[in-house]
Amino acid sequence: MASQDKKLKKVLGKLDALVLAFGAMIGWGWVVLSGDWVMEAGVAGAITAFLIGGTLVVFVGLTYAELASAMPKVGGEHAYTLRGVGPRGSFIASWAIALGYISVVSFEAVALPNVLEYIFPHYKVGYMYTITEYDVYFTWVMTGVAASLFVTFINYIGIKMAAAVQMILTSIILLVGFMLIVGSGVNGSLANAEPLFQGGGAGILAVVIATPFMFVGFDVIPQAAEEMNIKQRSIGKLLIGSVISAVAFYIAIIYAVGFGIDDANTTNVELTTAEAMAAVFGSDTFGNILVIGGIAGIMTSWNAFIIGGSRVIYAMAETKMLPGWFGKLHPKYKTPSNAILFIGLLATISPFFGAPMLGWLVEAGGLTIVIAYFMVAISCLKLRKKEPAMSRPFKAGRSTIICWLAFFLSLFFMIQYIPSMPAGLGWHEWIILLGWWLIGIYFLVSRYGVYKNVTYLGNVKIEEEMDEEKQANS
Repeated sequence: MASQDKKLKKVLGKLDALVLAFGAMIGWGWVVLSGDWVMEAGVAGAITAFLIGGTLVVFVGLTYAELASAMPKVGGEHAYTLRGVGPRGSFIASWAIALGYISVVSFEAVALPNVLEYIFPHYKVGYMYTITEYDVYFTWVMTGVAASLFVTFINYIGIKMAAAVQMILTSIILLVGFMLIVGSGVNGSLANAEPLFQGGGAGILAVVIATPFMFVGFDVIPQAAEEMNIKQRSIGKLLIGSVISAVAFYIAIIYAVGFGIDDANTTNVELTTAEAMAAVFGSDTFGNILVIGGIAGIMTSWNAFIIGGSRVIYAMAETKMLPGWFGKLHPKYKTPSNAILFIGLLATISPFFGAPMLGWLVEAGGLTIVIAYFMVAISCLKLRKKEPAMSRPFKAGRSTIICWLAFFLSLFFMIQYIPSMPAGLGWHEWIILLGWWLIGIYFLVSRYGVYKNVTYLGNVKIEEEMDEEKQANS
């Protein structure tokens, strides 16, 4: 067993956990993409798509809820797959989710300076160079660098501080979102929303395919489960609750945008949600207020994913899959300090590649996140079969039907990334994936002799846990 000096602090309560995941899922997409969803499927069609997509994600979330409650260990997917499918499978799942998290963190470091142009259209000065026809400016880069240093710092000094910042920023999102929803309710019009359905079934399907990637972030709860001072069963409930809360928020925003601005304006503006806010309140100032809410969303997503990414990298180092340097806990703050600094460094250099990095990062990372979902579904099925007596404080149904649904849904979404499919990746994304997996293969092969017999979940032997479970069930 590990000494107290090598343990993470249990400092997160129920509200901390819920806000952490909710803030991760909301991010910036509700500001940028809601107008696209309305144009693709109509207001009613987009709402229908989010109900379908949200239901699909809940099935995946239920497998996480079961395993997170059974194994509240740092690293989430790392622990479940290690126990369910073994070291190699665990490495694949953990390396995949790590890129997913790192890609989101790096994405936000590029998204923030890009978004500020809406409020300060002339703030870019100090031309540096051009990347894929995009001009990179000094002030634009330094904005992303400064924000990255800030988020890295608050995570470095403790998860409780990061959770407090998350609470403040999420409150801003909810306040601004509430203003938009109320404004559309009072000053919006059904005429703006017509036709309620557009594009038929194809339009709805186009939005459904996009929805799972809007809900990436619920899995931050399992990553930080070892730092939560709550009952194990509550972890599963909070995870599902966070997904349902995010579905409700997205649906409310779709309604507000659809009723707040007509179809012609939806087509001709850059940030439809901000324009809807300005329209329902009759002032461009309110559009800027909406963008501030979107910036808060960037920061909540950024904050949550640096937590998730650092924990999975720390867990991999604890089980010898990565060099021990990544497994260092800060002696005072009890945070995985080196893993946080590593991810923070990657985010800090991202703005130097300019705005084109936005699409490349999020799409490459999206595929690896779904791969991790797929591996967790397999682990759920395996553990139901080989360890039926394992303590499961939160159980995703008596049968394995939900595990199977999560399996096939994850497989379906993985297929969408194949070239020529709706979410097919381009060559930039494949280069990022190739580079990441070449590094992964190096660690997978070169360190296999070190970790092949690993029998640990975090710092606790699996055999010891199984004995404890048998005693509890006897």
